[in-house]
Amino acid sequence: MVNKILARGRDWFLPGLCTLCAAPAGRLAALCSDCADALPRQRPACPSCASLLPDVATGPLPCGRCQQQTPAFDAALALYTYAAPLDRLIQRIKYSGDLALARELGEQLAIRVAESNAVRPDLLVPVPLHVSRLRTRGYNQAVEIARPLARRLGVPMDHRLVTRMRATAPQQDLNRRERARNLRNAFAVHGDLAGRQVAIVDDVMTSGATVESLAKALKRAGAVRVSVWVLARA
Repeated sequence: MVNKILARGRDWFLPGLCTLCAAPAGRLAALCSDCADALPRQRPACPSCASLLPDVATGPLPCGRCQQQTPAFDAALALYTYAAPLDRLIQRIKYSGDLALARELGEQLAIRVAESNAVRPDLLVPVPLHVSRLRTRGYNQAVEIARPLARRLGVPMDHRLVTRMRATAPQQDLNRRERARNLRNAFAVHGDLAGRQVAIVDDVMTSGATVESLAKALKRAGAVRVSVWVLARA
């Protein structure tokens, strides 16, 4: 909580300098226009899992992996590819309390979703943190990213609907199979989602194990369609 309060104070009282190059960025802006334009936008990607497709790929066809094993979620959209310097920005959001940056990138994701043909959901669900990690960090970066989406799209966000039941091991230390096992039955949904369409919001999608586990939990609660919207796809 202290980190969150300090970050908000910094947003209001310090000059608006670009996080990447320190050039003037305007009050409350985290990036100058040049650095924002230079971030690695996601190229043509699989509509099911948002992984990059070969340059020769044509049409909205799923990638080979999704054709072999359909994900629990129905569609995925990423704004950026997880590469430099975007990776540094994500780290700042997660570990340095840079909430202004989270809001700014969340706003860009909202613009991307609004301009796409993505199905408009009934509800946004940020990927929850376990209570122990939330207590330590003081905020959930997925919630901060989801706020601009909810506001711009006019879709309600519920960050209390889902609880992370276990303090799972950090995903970056695990391989694909271990990641899936680590997240098995990790989420509990508190409510009836019968007939509702839901969009999961998160910062980065790597193997997809986290959103796969969460999508399964949402569908067990009655959701008829689950999309995934993330800042970056690794």
